[in-house]
Amino acid sequence: MNTFNTLTRRQLFSRGACGIGAAALGSLANADATAAAGHTNDRSGILPPAHFRAKAKRVIYLFMHGGPSQMEMFDYKPALRKMHGVEIPDSVRGQQRLTGMTSKQDSLPIASPQQFTFRQHGESGAWVSDLMPHLAQRADDICFIKSMHTEAINHDPAVTYLQTGHQQPGRPSLGAWSSYGLGSENANLPAFVVLISDGSASRPTDPLYARLWGTGFLPSNHQGVNFRKSGDPVLYLSDAKGIDSSSRRLMLDGLASLNRQRFESEGDPEILTRIEQYEMAYRMQTSVPELTDLSNESADTLRMYGSDVTTPGTYAANCLLARRLAERDVRFIQLYHRGWDQHYNLPSDIRLQCGDIDQPTGALLTDLKQRGLLKDTLIVWGGEFGRTAYSQGKLSSTDYGRDHHGRCFTMWMAGGGIKPGVSYGETDDLCYNVASNPVHVHDLNATILRCMGIDHKKLTFRFQGRDYRLTDVEGNVVKEILV
Repeated sequence: MNTFNTLTRRQLFSRGACGIGAAALGSLANADATAAAGHTNDRSGILPPAHFRAKAKRVIYLFMHGGPSQMEMFDYKPALRKMHGVEIPDSVRGQQRLTGMTSKQDSLPIASPQQFTFRQHGESGAWVSDLMPHLAQRADDICFIKSMHTEAINHDPAVTYLQTGHQQPGRPSLGAWSSYGLGSENANLPAFVVLISDGSASRPTDPLYARLWGTGFLPSNHQGVNFRKSGDPVLYLSDAKGIDSSSRRLMLDGLASLNRQRFESEGDPEILTRIEQYEMAYRMQTSVPELTDLSNESADTLRMYGSDVTTPGTYAANCLLARRLAERDVRFIQLYHRGWDQHYNLPSDIRLQCGDIDQPTGALLTDLKQRGLLKDTLIVWGGEFGRTAYSQGKLSSTDYGRDHHGRCFTMWMAGGGIKPGVSYGETDDLCYNVASNPVHVHDLNATILRCMGIDHKKLTFRFQGRDYRLTDVEGNVVKEILV
């Protein structure tokens, strides 16, 4: 009997892949040997050269998880102060879908942020409240986008939408797309690093799922690496008891040999990824401790970031770590700061949250600029949506809460490729609807990729018979905010 006729479909494709796979394996083996000899590993993405000249070599994304209220911080609306306690007009609210938290309220009274004082700052005259005095000093470096909007009204779909371009889980994250497209310029650190801090507000923190920095259907070596708050920043970074570096090297060489044999029989490209990830972990045993050692930072620098900067896992510590990662050419650095879901006790809680982030964020911008890094580092700040102009629950002169609001909210960008000292888009007098220059989630992501030299319509991956991209079939670059 002809043995070809006895092959299963799986075996046929598995064996057929080995011819091409062997060439890839040989290339990887050479790269590993180069890395072991102390040389730089290329780790290129699929796009060299990029579609455009990149203005941003790297991104630092400061994600305020929970939905920060734009009216208390950046979107100054005097009309709200005049209408405190007045029912929000039906003509403004329209047929908006409400969350289950306010859909059954008998009334929706307007809540004024009257406890907070707004002033104009810098030559740009940007309005910033007294909650953010340090950031206000950097107003002329920032582009405020006040007309962001999204269809999502609950946390998980809204965060997933911003981070992956789709409300349902399963798509690659923005950081994974950037790694896939552009690769890494540092062979000893991941191209995509995730840092998480908890806020000081009294609200319980909503969960963050690893799929938010995952690769979906992209190769798994592009996923974000979450640095932990305590112990080794990365699991198993230290050698186990009784194991030294040379022993670990021998173990990895033996494991790589077994994996190569498996690849020759299976042809699964994920096996190649596994070999490379083991090698990356080995190199990180040296690079990560050096990265997280702050002993060479000056006293002035540490003072600039604030008293929490030496406490691992705080927002201040993560901002300084982000600058150190940027110096080492890590492609995408994602900071999550939790605790912004302020359905009640908003005035007191937002003071705590802004106390967490104001000084370190201002310091990060200052530090990057002083070191000449801001010009090619793109900073993105914002949450998954904003908050409603009306109060959720009981309203008093000193206390109120706000529900989720996707119709309009504020984000800001600074650095690589973005015009400094401008405000783009406007909301209506009650900060309830976009009045001009709307910017959708897909538009924001298209603009971020454009700053990195990527045409969002051309960075695609074929999966299950369809070409997918971060912006799905939508998205327009906001050219008005680009330099």
